[in-house]
Amino acid sequence: MTKRVFALAVAILAGTAPVRSQEATTYSYDGSFEDATFSVETAIVNKGLVVDWVSHVGEMLNRTREDVGGGETIFDAADVFLFCSAVVSRSVMEADPMNIQHCPYGIFVTDKDGEVTIGYSRYPEGAMQEVQALLDEIAREAVEN
Repeated sequence: MTKRVFALAVAILAGTAPVRSQEATTYSYDGSFEDATFSVETAIVNKGLVVDWVSHVGEMLNRTREDVGGGETIFDAADVFLFCSAVVSRSVMEADPMNIQHCPYGIFVTDKDGEVTIGYSRYPEGAMQEVQALLDEIAREAVEN
């Protein structure tokens, strides 16, 4: 059994296996939305990074639902934490300056009917995998704390 398969098997048994959609990797969080957002912010800061902005997407969607003819409540709550890493950004942009299109990086937290999720967008192969690895480290730390 390869190390990667073993790690995935352990993650599945521990309940921390990622769920991969075509565009995002997500992890279930065992706790409240408020605890998850605190955990994400703490994990970002623990990497020596600064949260530049927290976008309160869930509040916006709920506030504007009737104004735009929306029907259902998409999320009970949803925030996106935006941040950058000077070291990682320099590395990926030296590889390809057009990687600027992916900055700042974001980790989202959602709550829908009590199911709290932490996740991030998936990035293209190549240099941006360095960013994806950083996001995965942060998301996993947040889920485990």
